[in-house]
Amino acid sequence: MNIEDDLHIRQIGENEEAPMVLLTLADPSDQRIRSYLKQSDCYLAELTGEIIGVYVAGKISRDTIEIYNIAVKEAFQGKGIGKHLLMDAVNRYSKAGYKAIEIGTGNSSIGQLALYQKAGFRIDCILRDFFTDYYEDHIYENGIWCRDMIRLNRTL
Repeated sequence: MNIEDDLHIRQIGENEEAPMVLLTLADPSDQRIRSYLKQSDCYLAELTGEIIGVYVAGKISRDTIEIYNIAVKEAFQGKGIGKHLLMDAVNRYSKAGYKAIEIGTGNSSIGQLALYQKAGFRIDCILRDFFTDYYEDHIYENGIWCRDMIRLNRTL
């Protein structure tokens, strides 16, 4: 089975619950997730009816969209699903007339930083101590304390 050929990405249904288990893989704060879900679009990646990925994106200005969360079920990570979700957002919002797309990730998110840059995103700025200021618990990833948010953007 070629995963990318069988992958289907769709917007979440009006009465459908967002997959919090997946969303918390990328953002450990239920409160923050619920906050940005209220004002955003949520897209699900399905493979043979199983939800294996998700992204949440919202308008931050007239011309700019931000991906607030992008996550892939652990068993499917490293198979190109994240790239597929990211490019779906780039293509979808480019067609909708947006001029730029932004995303933020932790300083410890080595794989995500590589993925975003390979997809044409460029580092824009670093928000020092973002994760220590806005998250109650310390976050560790790849053996690194996640303290700073690295913001990236891409022109559409």
